[in-house]
Amino acid sequence: MKTTVHFYGQLTDITQTPVLELEGIADTDSMIKDLLEKFPGLSQAKFSIAVDNSLVQNNTRLKDNTIIALMPPFSGG
Repeated sequence: MKTTVHFYGQLTDITQTPVLELEGIADTDSMIKDLLEKFPGLSQAKFSIAVDNSLVQNNTRLKDNTIIALMPPFSGG
């Protein structure tokens, strides 16, 4: 099962990549655990998670070819 993760803002600085492909990730909690192992600096960052263009607050089950966006806080103006 393939999941594509897009990083934005300061998260790109932490991961050193704007996009990452992950395999075998069942849900958002597992994804975060995997990302924190790969990029420990993410543990200090605040971000929102969008799954297929919808913001999620709780653990969400992922399907094959899911697109995830990790977005730092932002303000409008």
